Amino acid sequence: MGSASTQDAFADALLHRSRPVPPGVTTSRGAADPLRFAVYRNNVFVSLTKALAQRFPVTERIVGADFFVGMARAFAQDHKPATPLIMNYGDGFPEFIRGFDPAAGLKYLPDLARLEAAWTQAYHAADAVPLDPAALASATGDLAALKLVAHPSASLIRSAHPVGSIWAAHQEENVTPLDHRRPETVLVVRPDMAVGVHILPVPDGPFAEALFAGAPLGTAATMAMHEDERFDFGAALVGLVGLGAFAALSLDEGTVS
Repeated sequence: MGSASTQDAFADALLHRSRPVPPGVTTSRGAADPLRFAVYRNNVFVSLTKALAQRFPVTERIVGADFFVGMARAFAQDHKPATPLIMNYGDGFPEFIRGFDPAAGLKYLPDLARLEAAWTQAYHAADAVPLDPAALASATGDLAALKLVAHPSASLIRSAHPVGSIWAAHQEENVTPLDHRRPETVLVVRPDMAVGVHILPVPDGPFAEALFAGAPLGTAATMAMHEDERFDFGAALVGLVGLGAFAALSLDEGTVS
């Protein structure tokens, strides 16, 4: 289509209604053709908002279709697709919602959108065999020094709001009212064919977060115990491994699946 600067100008005009019709969009007589470009611009916005609605269906259901379209259009103005794969569009949408003033009354909405983004990331993630629990039992050396490698599909969302419960409630036709003030830690992972959305026990949240951040088992357990004396190291570790949260153990001399 021409130089990179020409392509950037064309894309910028597509996403900002205040921009003039870019050079080259003309009638057969060579005059600028704003009507034809307006149709094309609208089709682009429709495609992007539809992609966001498909990726964030619970977010859309909560705010309503009209509000969602307005929010999605505001996002699309300054966020071009990074790749031709439109299914990946919207990685930055949760953070955009956090700063979107009209949605400020829904404090849980950004974290809910993070969960939905994590769901699609898990769905399209590379396949990998989850860590075999037997690998823990057979590990040699100092168990406290071991690190766990997250499964490529795994994401962890720690929120001050019950976003896992909100997401689950909106999978049903009739939504049960919830107390939005409860914190939750949610693991999203696809160890096999299906994406799982798992609400972790409250004491396990700090432990899981530390492990996902690369802390060794001993450090993660100490941090979790300091936050909640109910923390049970064995139950938490077995539970996370059983859900397929990890792909391997990391040792000084290498990695063990």
